[in-house]
Amino acid sequence: MKLRRPAVAGSFYPSERSELASAVAACYSHPLGPSHAPSARPGTSKHAAVVVPHAGYEYSGPVAAHSYLHASSLPDPDLIVIVGPNHYGVGSGVAVFGEGAWETPLGKVRIDSQAATELLEDCDIAADDSEAHRLEHSLEVQVPFLQHVYGDSVPILPICLLFQDIDTTNVLARSLARLVEDRRALLVASSDFTHYEPAAAAKRKDSVLIGDVTRMDVNSFYSTLERLQVTACGYGAIATVMEASKALGFSAAELLKYATSGDTTGDNNRVVGYGALRFV
Repeated sequence: MKLRRPAVAGSFYPSERSELASAVAACYSHPLGPSHAPSARPGTSKHAAVVVPHAGYEYSGPVAAHSYLHASSLPDPDLIVIVGPNHYGVGSGVAVFGEGAWETPLGKVRIDSQAATELLEDCDIAADDSEAHRLEHSLEVQVPFLQHVYGDSVPILPICLLFQDIDTTNVLARSLARLVEDRRALLVASSDFTHYEPAAAAKRKDSVLIGDVTRMDVNSFYSTLERLQVTACGYGAIATVMEASKALGFSAAELLKYATSGDTTGDNNRVVGYGALRFV
């Protein structure tokens, strides 16, 4: 069995089990967090979809907690699909981790190999490529949050994107919608927003891009990226989940929380923007 071991434990989040559990819980009670942790999951929805940041927990964890609080309203899903960018340029354009398990300090979460097989058969631009995931943090940092909500019982399907153009994301989105149509599924798009600009400029650019997401206007989304030169690293992940959500019947997105790294560090000269959104 393939076992992906943590690449960023000890840097993006604590490497010791009890410290990690405490760090995730603290994201909910943080002043920038949603103020309470997930509890009973009374919702009746079949699908849920969220956008979540992926920086170190001390920077973006409280924002991410808003998305996971919403995700917790989905009754235990059959599958969690996590889509994120490939920061390292290694491997396939659309890389699926097709079998085995992912390990974090909280335990192991299995890969849904059946779902991976179905996706690979349906989406001819996707490849089974575990090497593309070996160093990638954008998906890894989501897993402890998912374990906090669901334990280790819900299988995941990690997909990292080296290709993030609109044609690629449209093709992948259609395949994902077909994959989860008859499953109870959570779709997670992992992305930060503007990188390393003054806080005022980052907020201005990000507000326009987030507006495109809330309207689920993928063409305007890509136009805004180019026109304003928005450096959102996982824009293809957002577009993929946006289009898949539209195919599943969602009609809009809601911004749950926006903040920047300056809100936690106090340095507003060179920030990264973080947004938590849910599709409704």
